[in-house]
Amino acid sequence: MIDIQEATQLVLSRKRDFGTEKLPLEQCSGRVLRQDIRADRDFPPFTRVTMDGIAIQWAAYEKGQRRFPVEGIQAAGSPQLTLMDAGSCLEVMTGATLPHSTDTVIRYEDLQIEEGQAQIIPDANVKAYQNAHGQGTDRQAGDLIVASGAVLSPAEIGVAATVGLPELEVARMPKAVIVSTGDELVPVASTPEPHQIRTSNSHTIQMALSRWGVPADRLHIDDELEATKTALGNCIQNYDIILLSGGVSKGKYDYVPAALEALGAKKHFHKVKQRPGKPFWFGEVEGQCTIFALPGNPVSSFMCTQRYVRPWLRVSLGLEPMGYAHAVLAKDFHFKPDLTYFLQVKTHYDTATGRLMAHPVEGRGSGDLANLADADAFLELPRGRNDFAAGEVFPLLFYR
Repeated sequence: MIDIQEATQLVLSRKRDFGTEKLPLEQCSGRVLRQDIRADRDFPPFTRVTMDGIAIQWAAYEKGQRRFPVEGIQAAGSPQLTLMDAGSCLEVMTGATLPHSTDTVIRYEDLQIEEGQAQIIPDANVKAYQNAHGQGTDRQAGDLIVASGAVLSPAEIGVAATVGLPELEVARMPKAVIVSTGDELVPVASTPEPHQIRTSNSHTIQMALSRWGVPADRLHIDDELEATKTALGNCIQNYDIILLSGGVSKGKYDYVPAALEALGAKKHFHKVKQRPGKPFWFGEVEGQCTIFALPGNPVSSFMCTQRYVRPWLRVSLGLEPMGYAHAVLAKDFHFKPDLTYFLQVKTHYDTATGRLMAHPVEGRGSGDLANLADADAFLELPRGRNDFAAGEVFPLLFYR
């Protein structure tokens, strides 16, 4: 049995590269970019009017002129006009090209326009070159805007659209399957017998993966060694990642470790000094399939998915492993076993101090799935001590 630091290091050291794929922009949100996005022309591509009003030559204003005949209107999306008379003006709309022979825009709020004449009001604060967003002042043609490796949010999608990229090269997500085990499990839509329960772990894990952009299939295996070997053998051939739920402890019907060994999977570790999730098994068929065999108790499988699977996925996609938030333990807590303890907590910000507070929501052990709905995070309490005092700060793993 190893500690969580060693387990984390082993998991992250076995990162994978799943290649790339090209997707249309509308499917790229949340994906990891695998190309540079560069400006295809200057940003903005022309000197852009930023306020509705009139465009003038600053020199005329500087000489004391305050009344300007209106020559015409420069609308957004229309070809650039030219001011013909240096003592006149053109009305301009926000987003329009600044007309030739003008350099300053005065907003309508500072004007009175009557009978084709624009009069600047006496208390207007007019500055040279105001309300004109110069060509190329944001970026110039060829400049790098978004570097390969960025996670694509709506902001980056908008940049790609404006430089004319209808599709992007992104990191391919792994092909995943979630395998539940146990004769006691029945489908969600079934009515369980008194000795049965509905399957939930596979749905919980599937939804977690979905939030991280990974679609996953689901499969159930009964507690029988040959059936387990056959099903897992097929999964190894067809998936990049297998997440098993159950069958990894020391029970007589826990066949997963033996089946994986028979199939040639390499075990990197089995059992971690943590609660929940001590029976966690991690290994791989090298270069082919990564395997997370999670305990069957729902809190255990959920915590291990958050604490180990998500960071592994991030580093496999070329990202940094998750950075942990930290929170203040809101009340004293005691935990005797020499294990790292993932305490379920409900968090809130103390507005008086600006601190993130974590209130224990202890529940009734790793089988208490309903307790996850009352909490929103795990507070990671280190092994090697039994007492944790209110006011101490510990790493926090959000799952909401």
